[in-house]
Amino acid sequence: MVAQQLSLFPKDPTTIPPFKTQFLKWIGNKQRIAHTIISHFPWHYDNYIEPFVGSGAVLGTLAPQRAIASDVMKPLIDLWQMLQSQPETVIEWYTTRWKRFQAQPDYAYRSIQASYNAAANAADLLFLSRSCYGGVIRFRKDGYMSTPQGVHTPISPESFRERALTWHQRIQGTTFLHGDFEATMAAAQKDDIVYCDPPYWETQAILYGAQAFSLPRLLKSISECKDRGVHVVLSIDGTKKSGKNPIAIPFPPGLFEHEVYLTLGRSMLRRFQLEGSTLEAEIVTDRLLLTY
Repeated sequence: MVAQQLSLFPKDPTTIPPFKTQFLKWIGNKQRIAHTIISHFPWHYDNYIEPFVGSGAVLGTLAPQRAIASDVMKPLIDLWQMLQSQPETVIEWYTTRWKRFQAQPDYAYRSIQASYNAAANAADLLFLSRSCYGGVIRFRKDGYMSTPQGVHTPISPESFRERALTWHQRIQGTTFLHGDFEATMAAAQKDDIVYCDPPYWETQAILYGAQAFSLPRLLKSISECKDRGVHVVLSIDGTKKSGKNPIAIPFPPGLFEHEVYLTLGRSMLRRFQLEGSTLEAEIVTDRLLLTY
């Protein structure tokens, strides 16, 4: 595998400019580097496919004309589908909960969290993602969302409205599906591109409902895609502790042709775990692996 720091497909950087308007707070969010990730995509491809859509950072930055985005987390997909079809409803979800939060922050947060835990739903998930501590949504093994309230003030309904309407426009070409990555990737055809941003290999399984994630199963799907002529890009753990500790992951030989390291900044998870620390030593680097 050849390590590269420059784009494999140099292009005018204005083609896909940075898009900094984050819709959801989410662990491992790629919003700041999404345009850099996209700069490593092939110049020409047919459909864009993202089987771990999460916060949709790369999807929203790319704003593709034809795309499929999926996730195993049903409330998350419900949220994306509603934003695509009924943005005013999503804005009302957020506004209603924000007003409750402004009146009684502690009580409102606990009641919204309890509502979500009683019956997982898109409306509560939306507000919790923007108001929980550090944007680190974590779950117990029984599915209970356990993240406490954040110390920050959630953005105003006016600011959220602007974000929601912007994202509504950028995802109009996307079909959102609830399902496992394996089925989504199996539908990819020759000359499609698949971007995979799975749960981190070395992270806690309680984050974003990732308890059942299987890296060997993902690598098998990537290999099958490559055999069909599908281009696959994989974001996965690179280094931690300011680049001092490379993270070893057992990849099949020959599966990936190129490797790029991208700096994400300070760890969201460690910010949550080490409240009050400056975290200079907790810089996270992602690896971008390409099958082409």
